[in-house]
Amino acid sequence: MFLSRSALSRRGVCYALLAITAFTVAGYSFSLQKPSTVLAADNAVNIYSYRQPFLITPLLEKFTADTGIKTNVIFAKKGLIERMAAEGKISPADVLLTVDIGRLEAAVEKDVAQPVSSKILNSTIPERYRSAKNDWFGLTLRSRVVFASKTRVKQDAISYEELADPKWKGKICMRSGQHVYNVAMIASMIAHHGKEDTKKWLLGLKDNLARKPSGNDRAQVKAVFAGECDLAIGNTYYMGKMQTNEEKPEQKEWVKSVKVLFPNSKTRGAHVNVSGMVLAKYAPHKQNAIKLMEFLASKDAQKIYAKVNYEYPVTPGVEWSDIVNSWGKFTADKLPLDEIAKLRKAASLLVDETDFNSGPSS
Repeated sequence: MFLSRSALSRRGVCYALLAITAFTVAGYSFSLQKPSTVLAADNAVNIYSYRQPFLITPLLEKFTADTGIKTNVIFAKKGLIERMAAEGKISPADVLLTVDIGRLEAAVEKDVAQPVSSKILNSTIPERYRSAKNDWFGLTLRSRVVFASKTRVKQDAISYEELADPKWKGKICMRSGQHVYNVAMIASMIAHHGKEDTKKWLLGLKDNLARKPSGNDRAQVKAVFAGECDLAIGNTYYMGKMQTNEEKPEQKEWVKSVKVLFPNSKTRGAHVNVSGMVLAKYAPHKQNAIKLMEFLASKDAQKIYAKVNYEYPVTPGVEWSDIVNSWGKFTADKLPLDEIAKLRKAASLLVDETDFNSGPSS
């Protein structure tokens, strides 16, 4: 927990009360602790982050060096949006950093975000990677791709539609259809083909699964390596994480067994999702928060941010890292992510209607 004003202020008093309180929001438990320092309102920016500290620390250090504005970060794997909603007007949060269009939209739906009027953000971040109302902005991209066995799959191109082709029966592995990454992918299929055709596609994909959807994206690559399936669906950045995993070097072997196929790359483009940011609705350091957001959208910051997590910068022309480049060039789907976000509920319902997560032959 952190304070932005004197403990004598109303907000400061509320923070002090919260600092000794433990509470639960939507099933998530938080213990708010008193900060070691109280920062002046004009010299700080407070960040709630779903992104791990090692991903953003280099950027925040550079931001402070460039501007003199100090940064405070609270990191959590889940529950931060619910926390902001519970804190309401006394929330110390200035900026929320998160991943996936669904989570960015959730911040808007929970009424913890506010629009930003910034010529810098609008000129730097392409329109399809920010909301129409400018209440969220993308920073980096990841593509939902196919990891194909190098030895068992001869073709070097594929489409999402082809994943329902019976020739792949019993040869595809993927995580839960209700995971946010897959829900976004299915929503993109609805945007291109409509609900009925997407439902037929999803049933075909279900029939082609080698097993019930389970595990994370890395587990799918491991399954290809083990011969359990020939194709796996996952996000590109996991490839980089496994390629460089010194603590679990066996993952390097998993990666060596697969090649990256960017679906529909020669036609409409491969589905992409974002990591992004929102300005907190009650940001106590609003101007500092906007400065941070503009900094994170800069070309230098985007290059660093994308490189550390093996992602793609949202801004065209920003250099990709060597590892990301090694997977090959591709065309990204030009669908506005706003459109995909609107179809996420319909996509989730299709997963249930098809009983997708029960696996093949169910």
